[in-house]
Amino acid sequence: MHRILIVDDEPLIGQGLSSLLASSGIGIEALYVAHNGYEALDYIRMEEIDLLITDIQMGAMSGIELMHQAKLVRPWIQTIVISAHETFQYAQLAMRLGAKDYLIKPLDGAQLLDSVRNVLLKLEKRLKTQEDGIETLHERFRMSEPSDHGTELLNRLIGEQAGASQEVAAQLDKLGVQLAGPYFAVIKLRLQLQGPDREVSERDSRLLRYGALNIAAELLESDQGSIAFYSGDAELSIIMQWDEEAYENAPASESKLNRLDMFGRSLHRSVRRYLGLASIVGISQVVQGLEQLPLLNSQAVQALRWSQRHPDHDVFYYGDFHEDLYTKEEPSEDELRAQHNRIAERSKAYIDEHFAQKGLTLHEVAQHNHVSPNYLSYLFKKTIGMNLWEYVMKLRMEESRRLLLETDMRRYEIAERVGYESPEHFSKIFKKYYGVSPSELKK
Repeated sequence: MHRILIVDDEPLIGQGLSSLLASSGIGIEALYVAHNGYEALDYIRMEEIDLLITDIQMGAMSGIELMHQAKLVRPWIQTIVISAHETFQYAQLAMRLGAKDYLIKPLDGAQLLDSVRNVLLKLEKRLKTQEDGIETLHERFRMSEPSDHGTELLNRLIGEQAGASQEVAAQLDKLGVQLAGPYFAVIKLRLQLQGPDREVSERDSRLLRYGALNIAAELLESDQGSIAFYSGDAELSIIMQWDEEAYENAPASESKLNRLDMFGRSLHRSVRRYLGLASIVGISQVVQGLEQLPLLNSQAVQALRWSQRHPDHDVFYYGDFHEDLYTKEEPSEDELRAQHNRIAERSKAYIDEHFAQKGLTLHEVAQHNHVSPNYLSYLFKKTIGMNLWEYVMKLRMEESRRLLLETDMRRYEIAERVGYESPEHFSKIFKKYYGVSPSELKK
């Protein structure tokens, strides 16, 4: 059963699509309708949305920007785009962001239902892999395994003794593996194949590695030239690369750090969801130059080591730990705790000041604190006791309740004051939070 969010600034279209899907017989657990991008992001933050169906042109936040923001919150969310404009530029942008389909208004109901079924069927097929067990992995994943020679060369390239990187790259080029860059990053995935309550045979280990490699390859489909390969019995490496144009011209919401973070979280989640395996992910910085791959590999390995200090966390970015405190020597538990508290308290103070700002995002708060969004989210919940967006919601609801009880401000004025685009959406959130509507509380 799946959760679907429909976003269209024309209420009749939104409700019409909701009714069409509700009566389609597709296995849908919940349907949500939002009338602008800000409302949609609230649903995406609060609910486990599987599929986003969004219009392109909508007021303050376009469908393209919504896709950017949705991917930052939930990188694995699937998207179908609908538009009144049969414009190649819009379609190209949507597909680059991972849209599974681009449909033109006026919509053909049968075409939309077919598109939705195709997206959900693919999700169900992946989930069935875990349900059916390890034996089905080769049937469900179709990618051929890389050659031993290619894998050996790729590991030489990122190894400490790489030395002649250009020579190794030339040999890889002959095998059809092109590493032109010039910007690179390395990601390491370490699978937890064995555990206190789990024993995996050598044959099953190979199959699970194969499944993880295929998951990585599927997630890399939109990253042209990036490659995943084996680098140990329970480890994969991923070399990601970008040319000058892709690196220099990407908008802020498509920054390479955001892309690495989204890929790392998606990889971790997919391995757990579809293979039933725990794992940890280490992410390097982005550096220019093929000869820097051994350094990037070392950074990704160092990032993995931080799982020993943070056993309740899974995805680690090297840049989050590359501060003066951490580079002099291994920090003590007290130093580490003090650093965590400083980051969390600075974030809390920033939110206290900006909670009513429309469009406030985790990424804005993270940028203010010079850490990755993923790490900030982890530290905030660990230190403050609730996730960052729950805290924003708490402040908004408490302030709106105060304004309702202590002032004569109207509902639309209060909604505007605490950061909501529409009074109707504000009322829904308020009732969900307090159990009564604003008008009922006012009485």
